[in-house]
Amino acid sequence: MPELRAGDRQWLVAPGINLLDALNGAGLAVPYSCRAGSCHACLVRCVSGEPLDALPEALDARKRDLGWRLSCQCRVVDDLSVEIFDPLRDGSPATVVASDWLCATVMHLRLEPERPLRYRAGQHLVLWTASGVARPYSLASLPGEDPFLEFHIDCRYSGAFVDVARTLQPGDPIRLGELRGGALHYDPDWQERPLWLLAAGTGLGPLWGVLREALRQQHQGAIRVMHVAREHYLTAELQALAAEHPQLQIELIGPDDFQAALSGLRVTSRQTIALVCGSPASVEAYSKRLYIAGLPRSQLLADVFLEKV
Repeated sequence: MPELRAGDRQWLVAPGINLLDALNGAGLAVPYSCRAGSCHACLVRCVSGEPLDALPEALDARKRDLGWRLSCQCRVVDDLSVEIFDPLRDGSPATVVASDWLCATVMHLRLEPERPLRYRAGQHLVLWTASGVARPYSLASLPGEDPFLEFHIDCRYSGAFVDVARTLQPGDPIRLGELRGGALHYDPDWQERPLWLLAAGTGLGPLWGVLREALRQQHQGAIRVMHVAREHYLTAELQALAAEHPQLQIELIGPDDFQAALSGLRVTSRQTIALVCGSPASVEAYSKRLYIAGLPRSQLLADVFLEKV
């Protein structure tokens, strides 16, 4: 049986056991959200030995060369020694600047990193609380314009991170973990093409950044923003942008009208680019309708928000 070591702990594990399960089963409390290699909350560094990695491409070559692995994607097949990601040692420091509410269920969290962070609109970042709770969130801010890192936190339900986020005050410390690209971005080559930004709930957050990036780069094609939510937010800001940019169309849809809105989607140009973000169910519904409507799969970019909070 392989021997697994972490810190001052060592124990025998079943051959082929999932590394994340082995660590958490031993009480080491490695955080995770997606178990799909997307959120990067479960990072560990291999000190000696090598696990069987099902998704090596999920990490860039530089991090892999330093020994980092996503424990949710690894199986222990031989003796292995790892270090668990320590946000105090391995993360970047930031401070809460403001925490208020965009609507009754969506928190507007703004952070100031100690060192400038290079990112693009639509990326997501793992946030670590001082108590060691981690979760990835998409950036809603626009690099170069917004002075802080901004996040829209869905607070409809209780959860480990959400419960801590509700208590955050200006000046509180936050650690920043892995910055991820995600699927959502704006490409200058799209300037003349119709651009659809389809969101559900706080899926509007990253698309808010992408929309402003498109407008900053003087996007010439028609832009359609559809937001499905029980409580809409950024309504005044979206309408103000639409008043300034005649090519921008804003549609605010309630959940009861979602299916009717989907049925009304018609792809009139094969050049259309669609960016979709929200819960798994909403992303699947959008994607199916766009496929039926004739949008090529290569022109649909989607980010699915994790339902575990």
